[in-house]
Amino acid sequence: MRNQLTAAKLTEHNRQRFIKKMKPNAIAIFQGNAVMATNGDGVYTYRPNTDIVWLSGIEQEKSMVVLYPDNPDKNAREVLVLIRPNEHLEKWEGHKLRKDEATAISGIKNIQWVDSFDAVLQVMMHNAETVYLNTNENDRLDSSLLRTDLQFVHEMMQRFPLHQYERAARIVKELRAIKSKEEVIITQHAIDITEKAFRRVLNFVKPGVGEHEIEAEITHEFVRNRSPRHAYDPIIASGDRARVLHYIDNNQECKSGEIILMDFGASYGNYSADLSRSIPVNGKYTKRQKEVYDAVLNAHLFAASIMKPGIVFTDYVAKTNAEMEKQILKLGLISKNDIKNQDPENPAYRKYFYHGITHHLGIDVHDLGTRTEAMKEGMLFTIEPGIYIEEEQIGIRIENNYWLTKNGNVDLFKNIPITTADIEACMKRK
Repeated sequence: MRNQLTAAKLTEHNRQRFIKKMKPNAIAIFQGNAVMATNGDGVYTYRPNTDIVWLSGIEQEKSMVVLYPDNPDKNAREVLVLIRPNEHLEKWEGHKLRKDEATAISGIKNIQWVDSFDAVLQVMMHNAETVYLNTNENDRLDSSLLRTDLQFVHEMMQRFPLHQYERAARIVKELRAIKSKEEVIITQHAIDITEKAFRRVLNFVKPGVGEHEIEAEITHEFVRNRSPRHAYDPIIASGDRARVLHYIDNNQECKSGEIILMDFGASYGNYSADLSRSIPVNGKYTKRQKEVYDAVLNAHLFAASIMKPGIVFTDYVAKTNAEMEKQILKLGLISKNDIKNQDPENPAYRKYFYHGITHHLGIDVHDLGTRTEAMKEGMLFTIEPGIYIEEEQIGIRIENNYWLTKNGNVDLFKNIPITTADIEACMKRK
């Protein structure tokens, strides 16, 4: 494992938070993600269920976490289920966790093996009255995708039809939205690695460089700083390609006079950083590029100024959208008449700003949390306004990560260059 920060105390705290929300004599079962087969005899790189990671710190495939705080067997109130290590498997796939190693990572002392756990689970289920099962309840989930979590739910409900079932996801969504100080420390480490990669890129970019080469520089810096992976597929979009929000081809030449929109972040300790910056290929913004950049930055700073505990998420979005409309009007992209005659369901500014301003951040880069209730102390958000102008073949987005405290918010990206002057100065020094 490249990550060097321990998770045991953090995940033990997370488990206790969940347990406090459970009904009496209830069991909660968290099933890991499936291993996905390739077209041949291999498998795709495994990505763990992030709820399992949040509860245990374990990233190994086929893992399960079972919580039964009222279990008559006091030694089995927290159980971690793992693949049984064997010599043949490890010759092909490498080391699998031993019981003592899994306990050191998770803090869970009762470790069971997948191939023998069924009998243990059956006894637990016969004693329990209520069962919490976990599914993906993200509001933006593509429901057409294969759902192995639902398959497990159906199997459990068919096998034990007379139990009372509850949704674990409702509790997890509430709890994961509030980050502890320990979680923010790990996130800050991911951000610090991301900063190093960004500064490396500022010294690397020049006319003629390929988007893929910039991605390679970022990846190099991540790996050398022990980040196991990108938090998400990096976006390196020069020129008009910057208007595609999730552009990940990263295979074109960056030309003098263009702006490169970069959206990337390191993962560390399973927590994500999420940075967006828009830099000039030749190291110097044009007058118009500065105008657009500063408009986006003004919107960003406005959003940061009102983001604090107590503001209702929908009110925050409405106020920041109004500021975006103001900035787009000042750029001459829309007129007061456009605003007067606009469709309220499709306002004029949406032609140039067509995505959300903020999302939760955490283990998942688009992490769990409310989009309707008031923001709370401990929540971790991105702020990412952008302006995209088809007729000028330009897209600019600026994104930082903010942690909400009782006194307002903390910009975790405060050390990363954000103004045009600072970015130009860094590129000039190369």
